[in-house]
Amino acid sequence: MFNPTNIETRRAKDLASGLRVTLWGILLNFFLAGIKAIAGVLGHSYALIADATESTADIFTSIVVWFGIKLAAKAPDEDHPYGHGKAEPLTAVFVSLAMLSAAAIIAFESAVNIVTPHELPAWYTLPILGGIIIIKESLFRYASRTAEEINSSAVKSDAAHHRADVITSVTAFVGVSIALIGGKGFEAADDWAALAASFIIVYNAIHIFRPAFSEIMDKAPPKELVEDVKAIAMTVPGVKGIDKCFIRKMGYDYYIDIHVIVDGALSVREGHDIGHEVKNKLRLIRPWVSDVLTHIEPV
Repeated sequence: MFNPTNIETRRAKDLASGLRVTLWGILLNFFLAGIKAIAGVLGHSYALIADATESTADIFTSIVVWFGIKLAAKAPDEDHPYGHGKAEPLTAVFVSLAMLSAAAIIAFESAVNIVTPHELPAWYTLPILGGIIIIKESLFRYASRTAEEINSSAVKSDAAHHRADVITSVTAFVGVSIALIGGKGFEAADDWAALAASFIIVYNAIHIFRPAFSEIMDKAPPKELVEDVKAIAMTVPGVKGIDKCFIRKMGYDYYIDIHVIVDGALSVREGHDIGHEVKNKLRLIRPWVSDVLTHIEPV
């Protein structure tokens, strides 16, 4: 028997997981941004300063993600009968635009520094970057795993931002290494690394934007998911076939519109009961289904 309490329990669990990983991101980025900025200025490494810019952007976007997750988890109300799930992809779109802005700033400053004479970066920037790479990659993996578990586009975008930070740190590490190995005349190597990182950030931003925008536009889910829903509906006694099946994602949940074919000789009540059984079975077997609208097609 379907129990609506199960949905509320799942939503609460998903919300807690999403908020926890986002809060970790805010705290770690706050700590890392400060280290990068100080080491970059003292160590004459603009790649590290650019990395600090990326981490600072991470702080603000993670805060937005945190609020977006909370809003998306709110239950439906009179003004929002389908819930507040669209806050999830809207948050992801914001994150992608913030990443594009950060990339533009980094690219501009890198270009300026490439043509501006400056000292070689300090050797101690390398171990600092190495430690940052390990921490941020671990955070990325944690966020990605959580995003997959709760099916959150907002947390996925936050994870992608962490990966962008890893990439900028790796390119900074390579740039500083080349500068230190090459010596005089290679001072701009880490500036070129920062410039390269800006293009990688742009790529990641676009990678975040596209699925988030598709979700806002109610793009159809993968065919495998639709076929799975149809197969479950067909197991309900009295269902002779499926005419249509539309699915859309709203935050953590999915909403289904399904047209069920039944025997035309059945009474209205019997057809109604079959429709309710389809709805209850889908919500019982697939907890990510928030609601099902069934339409009975007699034959």
